[in-house]
Amino acid sequence: MTRKIRTAVAQVGGIQRSETRTSVIKRLLGLLREAASHGCKLVVFPELTLTTFFPRWLMETSEEVDAYFESQMPNELVAPLFEEARRLQIGFYLGYAELDKTGGRVRHFNTSILVASDGTILGKYRKIHLPGTYEAVTGASFQHLEKRYFEPGDLGFPLWRAFEGIFGMCLCNDRRWPETYRVMALKGVEMVLLGYNTPDTAIRYNDVPSSYTHQYGQLRMFHNHVTMQASAYQNGIWVAAAAKSGVEDGFGLIGGSCIIAPTGEIAVRTLTDGDEVIHYDCDLDLGRYIRETVFNFDKHRRIEEYRIITEQIGARVLTEN
Repeated sequence: MTRKIRTAVAQVGGIQRSETRTSVIKRLLGLLREAASHGCKLVVFPELTLTTFFPRWLMETSEEVDAYFESQMPNELVAPLFEEARRLQIGFYLGYAELDKTGGRVRHFNTSILVASDGTILGKYRKIHLPGTYEAVTGASFQHLEKRYFEPGDLGFPLWRAFEGIFGMCLCNDRRWPETYRVMALKGVEMVLLGYNTPDTAIRYNDVPSSYTHQYGQLRMFHNHVTMQASAYQNGIWVAAAAKSGVEDGFGLIGGSCIIAPTGEIAVRTLTDGDEVIHYDCDLDLGRYIRETVFNFDKHRRIEEYRIITEQIGARVLTEN
């Protein structure tokens, strides 16, 4: 007997810097209701869903930065989303900027949560692979200051039993790193939920040829999908990925939200650059054949040859002569 969960991915069009959280929540409520009307049991929202992608801006004061963070989840402004999910009996994944004050220490994380159909928070993930820079880059067309505004996640890659399956989470740049999926696959994950905000052009620096950055910009969507498709297949898992899309504060985002099967095939993807819901009946048993044959970890992995992966960070030229 198959275990199918009708899963929705809710792509969100650009959120402008002037847009209020109240306005954003109204949009998310509409997407949540649409997903529920299709019989979905789970909906995935993007990374940093509640605000514009603020790491593109250089901000000097902590007050200005902290205005984009949530110190409680749910809070008064976000509570209607939890309440409506409970009423509709639908779970969701939500990415947001987390301000943590545990133990009297102020910390900032790029965070996602998994919420059950009764509105309770099942688990939390904090982004591990932070891209960009700490200092603003002179001559860049825009900034990517995640290293300035967030700390690397400290929760690892945990999994949760929910919706009759085993689920994991990651965020944006995490999706580009094969270790993200492999760690969760070794723990038995069946579906990875993720949100992302990816610009439609590469950052242009003064010392990089414009021909290169233009070419790289054209490859953004290809790289977006191929990393997730390869990892879905190589681990025999589902991947449900929600993007912000369209124009945000004058900058383009690629979108391309999708649900990817354990075969590596894109089962369904968005067609617009705005608010859009897609859904698919994801058979959580579909990846079992892959995990028991080509990528049977017990039979074929040779961890004695992989030690360098955890012992060394950067690449080094190592030859036998």
